[in-house]
Amino acid sequence: MTPPRQDVSADHPLPDLTIGDLAHRTGLAPATLRAWEARFGFPEPHRLASGHRRYAERDVALVAQVVRRRDAGVRLENAIAEARDTREALAVSVFAELRRRQPHLAPQPLKKSTLLALTWAMEDECCARAQRPTLFAGFQRERYFRQAQERWTELARTARRTVVFAAFDDATPGSAPGAVPGLTSVPLPAEAPMRREWALVCDAADHPAALAAWELPGQSGTPERERIFESVWTLEPPGVRDAARACAGLVQQLAPDEAVGFEGLDTPTTRASDDLQRAASMFSRLVAYVDRGGPRSALERDVRPATDR
Repeated sequence: MTPPRQDVSADHPLPDLTIGDLAHRTGLAPATLRAWEARFGFPEPHRLASGHRRYAERDVALVAQVVRRRDAGVRLENAIAEARDTREALAVSVFAELRRRQPHLAPQPLKKSTLLALTWAMEDECCARAQRPTLFAGFQRERYFRQAQERWTELARTARRTVVFAAFDDATPGSAPGAVPGLTSVPLPAEAPMRREWALVCDAADHPAALAAWELPGQSGTPERERIFESVWTLEPPGVRDAARACAGLVQQLAPDEAVGFEGLDTPTTRASDDLQRAASMFSRLVAYVDRGGPRSALERDVRPATDR
């Protein structure tokens, strides 16, 4: 069993919730929390000199996550293992999670201009038409979100829950200035992988879609719209759900008080049909051709003399 926590850094304030507070906030009995700690080492309390347990706000979100996953049919030990992964990870990379959980998704290098068009298409067809979707988006920098804020304010009006990630100047999570209630901004710390990523996730039963991309390094002198991102996307419900849960996990890490309204992400999804998989494969080829300037440009690129490469 993992020993109780004793050290608390300056970046993580001293936990001040008693086991009774944690029980009240999560709906569990104190005896249940003690039993989980004895059997699984979770939740892991900070111990005062007197031996009394103390918990942080983050522990509330993690225990609530376990309860949701358990109630959705996940074995308790597996739900606790997931919570530990959430607690121990510095921050989530949606691109890496999609690649890990959906290895059949082939990444493609795309120019920012192509990625922007693909994102708009997904927003229009999947987000704007979906019935009460859960939406997530990663914008890297705050100025990129400001350019799209009016569009995302409209998308949030009909969404169940909307969260945007970026390197916001204001490090306080909450409602984005000027946006409708329900559009939550989550600031990304300097070390967060999502600072170099582009993401869009529309989790909905009728129009699911997810896109994630990371910016290749060494492009400081490249024109804005020519910057290259290694990209993956999917319309398959299981893959979209994986991306949505990765985003929800990031909210739990960086803004525990905002980690509400994600209960639907714990329910099972249907398998993608063969027709959808074939259509997605063709769509991927189409996007690749468009990004290269069409089939003629791609062919010319392939037959250039080696000295010109």
